[in-house]
Amino acid sequence: MIWVDTILQGVLLGGLYALFAAGLSLVFGIMRLVNLAHGDLIVFGAYLILVIVSALGLHPVVGALLAAPLMFCLGWVLQKAVLNRTLGDDILPPLLVTFGLSIAIQNGLLEGFSADSQRLSMGALETASVAVGPVSLGVLPLLTFGSAVAVIVALNQVMYRTAIGRAFRATSDDPVTASLMGIRPDRVFATATALAMLVVTVAALYLGTRANFDPAIGPARLIYAFEAVIIGGLGSLWGTLAGGIVIGVAQTVGAAINPEWQILAGHVAFLVVLLLRPRGLFPRGQ
Repeated sequence: MIWVDTILQGVLLGGLYALFAAGLSLVFGIMRLVNLAHGDLIVFGAYLILVIVSALGLHPVVGALLAAPLMFCLGWVLQKAVLNRTLGDDILPPLLVTFGLSIAIQNGLLEGFSADSQRLSMGALETASVAVGPVSLGVLPLLTFGSAVAVIVALNQVMYRTAIGRAFRATSDDPVTASLMGIRPDRVFATATALAMLVVTVAALYLGTRANFDPAIGPARLIYAFEAVIIGGLGSLWGTLAGGIVIGVAQTVGAAINPEWQILAGHVAFLVVLLLRPRGLFPRGQ
């Protein structure tokens, strides 16, 4: 029964990693942009929610709802004014620009908030749990996993049942032909990044409520997001959830064997999947 609990806790932890990865998967799937600042943008979102909560005395969920439109606008402006200029056949410019953005965000947050760790308080919800047979599951991890599933369902609905989703897919397949059909790739890309920033806001909420955060933790979140995306298969949103679960289960099993193995076990699982399925578990188009 201990191992059942361990695996269930790993599945729930995988929901958090899937939230970290969903926005990254969306942006890469549409414009093949590798955003090295993605983890730092999640941390930035957590600090934005913290500022709103502290200034207005609101619940973190309400603070996230207020932060979401600000993050949406930030994503639009960032892609329209900066990242669109880097897109092309050469993958190096977006890597360099987003790496610089990552450094700028980290140092800006360090200057504004110091290196002290922060946390968003959810009150009694942090310790609440529900019994599922002989296993006790935390309410907050359950909400995290449910939010991850809801986000991926919503993104799939947008991608395959809306006009903007058709524009996303058309521009991803052939931006030149899409532009001849009246689609503006620059606006489509900006909308995609803005939508990804809404997902980043949800990830930031659960990052801030489930653990302490500080300006320097963004790169570690980026690694988890990359691993989840690659395990699931590039461009596959449901694969991203599966990738997050693989990492989460590997970490909890590793921690159950030896607490020092928690992080290492997740990376080992990533390498094993790459060895057996180089294109990931559910590569798009397969």
